[in-house]
Amino acid sequence: MSKPVIAVLILAVLLLLPLAVLLLISGHTTLAFDPAPAAVGMVTPVHVKLTNPHGVRRVTAFIEQNGTRNAVQETLTAPSRLFFWRKHLPPADFAFTAGKEKAPAIKDGKARLIVQTQSNDLRGTVDEIAADIDVITRPPSVLADSLQHYINQGGSELVLFTPSGYWTEAGVRVGKYTFRSFPKPGSKTERFALFAFPWDLSPETIPVVYVRNPAGSEVTAKYWFKLFPKKFRKRDLDINDAFLEKVDTQIDGSATGDLITRFLKLNGEMRRQNNQALADLRLKSADRFLWTTTFQQMMNTKVESQFADVRSYVYRGKKVDEQVHLGFDLSSVKNAPVPAANDGKIVFAENLGIYGNCIVVDHGYGLQSIYGHLSRIDVKPGESVTKGQTMGLSGSTGLAGGDHLHFSMQLDGVQINPVEWWDGHWIHDRIQSKLSGETIQDREAGPQEPTPHPKSTKRRGGKRR
Repeated sequence: MSKPVIAVLILAVLLLLPLAVLLLISGHTTLAFDPAPAAVGMVTPVHVKLTNPHGVRRVTAFIEQNGTRNAVQETLTAPSRLFFWRKHLPPADFAFTAGKEKAPAIKDGKARLIVQTQSNDLRGTVDEIAADIDVITRPPSVLADSLQHYINQGGSELVLFTPSGYWTEAGVRVGKYTFRSFPKPGSKTERFALFAFPWDLSPETIPVVYVRNPAGSEVTAKYWFKLFPKKFRKRDLDINDAFLEKVDTQIDGSATGDLITRFLKLNGEMRRQNNQALADLRLKSADRFLWTTTFQQMMNTKVESQFADVRSYVYRGKKVDEQVHLGFDLSSVKNAPVPAANDGKIVFAENLGIYGNCIVVDHGYGLQSIYGHLSRIDVKPGESVTKGQTMGLSGSTGLAGGDHLHFSMQLDGVQINPVEWWDGHWIHDRIQSKLSGETIQDREAGPQEPTPHPKSTKRRGGKRR
């Protein structure tokens, strides 16, 4: 072989080798819906996660129906790079809207959503992901009841409503809070929602029934209600070094720093974490009532603190913190037996930060009762309990300065004033009478505000927190 030919071959290799290498290292794009769409309507948001170390230069989305592809989105995401592309780019989130507004030719029915990408390298590989979807352009509808709804701020209520059309989620929205709904016993079409008007919302907030579907369509309905605003108490609470040493060491003995800094972290950050843990237990609620009679306030107790008391913590004459106390502090004798407020099932029974040894009982349909600061727990998650059954002993664990029971209730994860649930007439009029076939066995009038039991008891001294 002559030298000129060899030289040409070498030159060709030198020119083609880099191209071969570039082709070889050109990559594919991994696509993932986040989340996978089940339906699209008129305008439905879609999110896709794109992973390619070289990036992508083009994203195209189609709705395929009856063999025809209808373009809904085409985006050039980056300048085209054939040779000098970037490496090790992080995953990217691509968001767009799909639906009839973007593809007028599609009709209600089955379809397929396809997203294609082209890698931003020499090969320009085309990859795609697809999802079977329903095209739903007709919105659902809902009709709320015509009953009277008297609501106490911080309290509870029940509304009936009838959704129709295609929907997958229905409930009540009160400001930033949402409450699930359940089928009304004995009805094939009607649903009900137990909901709260939380203590921290403006009295101007209007609760509504809502229904929505996966296509992004949502409709709401208003209903008659009268709110009774409540001005919650404000109290100063003196704390000293002895108290700080006790709670700081007991709750988080491994923490470092001065006493007041550690306390503020417990009283703020840990309080929020613990309340979120309690709220998450709503997902463990039964889809039926587990109780039949009026809820019971712990007997022979004095109310030390009420629901939604606004507490200013004072240390050495200076206010150092402010928090809202979402429950009742009920004091009795030291290590008093703590009864279940009503029939239910244990969904939590362990230590929970500021609440100390804590028990949560589920009563069904998102209604749960909370028992904190116990010195001893005698039940386990999964056990059924009956009204009045002893579950443990009162104590001063967690963020407590003296022996007492912290009692609270929550509705779908939102803590509420338990006073109403101690009142048989209120339960009958506001809850049971609205549900066909649901009756209460004891309609005795409960207290409008909890009071000490008429029989006096010897109580252990000390401040309750």
